[in-house]
Amino acid sequence: MDEILSRCGYRCDLCLAYRPNIEKNYGNQQLLSDGWFRYFGFRVPAEKIICDGCWTEKGRLLDDECPVRPCVIEHGLVNCATCQNFICEKLEERLVTFEDLAAKMEGGISNEDRSLFIFPYENKVRLLLIRNEEKNQ
Repeated sequence: MDEILSRCGYRCDLCLAYRPNIEKNYGNQQLLSDGWFRYFGFRVPAEKIICDGCWTEKGRLLDDECPVRPCVIEHGLVNCATCQNFICEKLEERLVTFEDLAAKMEGGISNEDRSLFIFPYENKVRLLLIRNEEKNQ
């Protein structure tokens, strides 16, 4: 599967909630529910975990309350990296860095957990790279 970047810089293609990934393995729903709770402190019931990605116009979104998606669409941008107000309060709510999460976790974070539950959402560095590429063009 090709890389699919969400409006806020998450990697849909790597997210266990992304519909094609759920369709490959429905067991990922409970795994993801537990992982999100462990690392981000929120729980989505496993049976409600499925998302078509924020590029969909009529599909199912996991987070109907996302503040970033409507803002990016309203400004006619591909993602937050090209916004004049980068990093705004809306994006700040959604920024994920491994270092910040690791500092909060007393027992550390395994490579497998980082790959499954954190890397798909590590958007700060991803967006900064895109922003720098745009400036250098």
